[in-house]
Amino acid sequence: MVGTLPRTPGAPRGPFDLSHAPPIGVAEHLAPGLRVVTAPNGGPMTFTGTRSYVVGEREVAVIDPGPDDPRHLDALAAAIAGERVAAVLVTHSHLDHSAGAAAFAARVGAPVLAHGDPAGARSLTMAALTSQGAIGGGEGIDVTFRPDERIGEGTTLAGPGWTLTAIPTPGHTADHLSFAWKEAGALFSGDHLMGWATTLISPPDGDLGMFRTSVLRVLERRDSTLYPGHGAPVADPEALARHVLAHRDGREAQIVAALAGGPASPAALVAGLYADVDPRLHPAAARNVLAHLIDLMERGLVTPEGPAGATAIWHLA
Repeated sequence: MVGTLPRTPGAPRGPFDLSHAPPIGVAEHLAPGLRVVTAPNGGPMTFTGTRSYVVGEREVAVIDPGPDDPRHLDALAAAIAGERVAAVLVTHSHLDHSAGAAAFAARVGAPVLAHGDPAGARSLTMAALTSQGAIGGGEGIDVTFRPDERIGEGTTLAGPGWTLTAIPTPGHTADHLSFAWKEAGALFSGDHLMGWATTLISPPDGDLGMFRTSVLRVLERRDSTLYPGHGAPVADPEALARHVLAHRDGREAQIVAALAGGPASPAALVAGLYADVDPRLHPAAARNVLAHLIDLMERGLVTPEGPAGATAIWHLA
């Protein structure tokens, strides 16, 4: 599961592009030395489907092999037929990005590289809340995912005409990595920043404080293009990053204002704050609200009645 909240028709789109209509199951050439194959798993939480990128020619790196779907893995293998795969890189351990990694890597004879430890990368606060058992979460996590090599900050791989460097961008998940493509001045951003919707942050794997820090890091990089895990390339990463930060600030202000009117649960807050979102997505929206409440709690601005969980009643501190 990618974990995003698409906006309903007629709602403000900001920098988001909802017109994306990629070919499914065939290689799409995006730029010199870059191809992508889109998986047939489009839906409300995955938009047009998971994007599996092939960087380079003849000797390539594959980023996010996607779901464990034979149709997609066959299409991805066909796209690189006759070429050597130096490495299979995974941005994060959600099923729609990592579940197909082991089968695809075995097929092409390449190692799987990823951070691969979402629980171990959680903040102390999230680890403590998890131990209390009231926080819920865990949607879409690939609990069986084990990379052949765990990588992190600054890990670099290179091939003919390409150099990829791991950039930690936790927030959507604690183990999330993006990959900087040196020669193109571009960033493969996974589910961290996408051009079709804001990213769902569901505790304990999602962490709003981490997310804000990671967005600021991308903003400071000044990449020319973002290639996200879902949706079209983003030609103005700075505008997207600023919009996402402003969106989070605005949602925080709404939550604080709502709690000024009286204590409330995440579900009650969602009913008032997400009127422009399909009601079927309100459970996902409640996870976003919980992430905001935990972040506000860490800053001493709100407090729960009892354990800081998904059904707790929260009020201003």
